[in-house]
Amino acid sequence: MTMDLLSAFLVGLLGSGHCLSMCGGITTMLTSAIKPNKVSVGDINVTLQTIEEPTPIYSSSSRVNLVFLYNLGRIISYSTIGAIVGFTGSIAAKNIGLPIAGLRIFAAIFMILLGLYIGQWLMWLTHIEKLGTIIWKRISPLSRKILPVNSPAKALGLGALWGWLPCGLVYSCLTWAMASGDLYSGASIMLFFGLGTLPALLTLSLSLEKVKALITMPTFRQTSSILLITYGIYSFFVAYQLMF
Repeated sequence: MTMDLLSAFLVGLLGSGHCLSMCGGITTMLTSAIKPNKVSVGDINVTLQTIEEPTPIYSSSSRVNLVFLYNLGRIISYSTIGAIVGFTGSIAAKNIGLPIAGLRIFAAIFMILLGLYIGQWLMWLTHIEKLGTIIWKRISPLSRKILPVNSPAKALGLGALWGWLPCGLVYSCLTWAMASGDLYSGASIMLFFGLGTLPALLTLSLSLEKVKALITMPTFRQTSSILLITYGIYSFFVAYQLMF
């Protein structure tokens, strides 16, 4: 289990460049606490809806607090979804007889696809992201009650809503949560994944330009992609040996 948590953290960390490209627009919007507009999430246009109220103005320290609350809410959502899919994997293993090793093979394949996706060599995961918009369209109208962000509770709530944005990186890690075959393990895997994504999104939110430049370098993206593909292939053979 410890290895799974470390792996989840590293997946979040190695996917940093993808985090910036996918969530850059919405992160900037949340940090600025501006009134809603349409932002781009990959190839998906996302609209956060709100009522017409004046935009609150925050001090630098208040904005830092909001950034952490946004991300706390996001990671809570990841952990919740992880618990759901982990429990689902447990039910599948116990009631259907689906072997956990089989789920791990499935997760390993997703990891390979994720590496190819981040490297921009094979974009199949974009189809999975678009499926996620079905859920997002039902959840996003809740932002009407949260924006403008004028309290810590709203910042936390908006972050929790953000955690449900369609994202191939998240979905790939969820397959590992499902393969854990346990509610607690699934939540823990997604918790550590969320922590792994923190450096990239905090870098963008807090305007750490030098770190952002490093993360967005093509060399960083390609190296991360190769490492993810390598780990996916390794995991596939480990799971295959356990299954057969």
